[in-house]
Amino acid sequence: MEKVLIDEDIKGYFNKHKQDFENQLLSHAVNVRDKINDILRVGEIDLINNAHKLINFILEGDKQTELKLFAKQEGIAWATHSLTLSFKLEWVQAIRRTLWSFMQELNKEKQKFDLDSIFLLEKQLNNQIDDFLNSFFINYSTFKDALLLSQREVVENLSVPIIPITPTICILPLIGTMDSFRTTILEEKVLTEINRLHIQILIIDLSGIAEMENKVIENLMKTIYGTSMMGCRTIITGLRPDVVRQMIKLGINFDKETKTFGTLQQALNEFLIK
Repeated sequence: MEKVLIDEDIKGYFNKHKQDFENQLLSHAVNVRDKINDILRVGEIDLINNAHKLINFILEGDKQTELKLFAKQEGIAWATHSLTLSFKLEWVQAIRRTLWSFMQELNKEKQKFDLDSIFLLEKQLNNQIDDFLNSFFINYSTFKDALLLSQREVVENLSVPIIPITPTICILPLIGTMDSFRTTILEEKVLTEINRLHIQILIIDLSGIAEMENKVIENLMKTIYGTSMMGCRTIITGLRPDVVRQMIKLGINFDKETKTFGTLQQALNEFLIK
């Protein structure tokens, strides 16, 4: 069992010189000190108080569970608010340097450590700081990945907005650029929603699409064939001349169940106004 080198005398020294610790810390963290108020405002993260909290965990020595939980909370907070990681790394390294500066001053004043004790102390303190950093970055990365996946799913849903207008008729207005990734999402969501909502007629409005690559057109046709296989009739509106010419060159024809209209309004008049 390793010798415990941090006693109440050392803890008392840090508490007594708390303000001096803050001043030294700020002098080391040259890039972060001007961002402290911004980080507090954006993420409600109090860097100064958290620095004292980290030091207390380190000096206690037997608070590994609490230390890792604190690192997890910090990692999630920084990921949630997309705070700059370089600031966090500089801040923790500044805490490390300030901690050792205080240890040096304390040893000059009280002669508490011999050479062997200093090497052991280095291992104990630095390992805890490294454990904090490792846990912080793991939780930051894990939460950030989950956040990005969630945001991507939101974007995907917005890029394929299926809008019910009756219990059996839905509109899918497509706007912007269609690429292979988006047509893959289109196929997945269309087939899923047809099954979930029991859609009988799906009106796909392409008036917001100026052009499509050949591969995208082919993928779109596969989606239309898929809707037919699921018993849903597809109505296409708003085809642009350039897209029609591309389809002619590719030899693509709609099946007899798929109707086309020049505008969305024409399709709505046909299927809603009787």
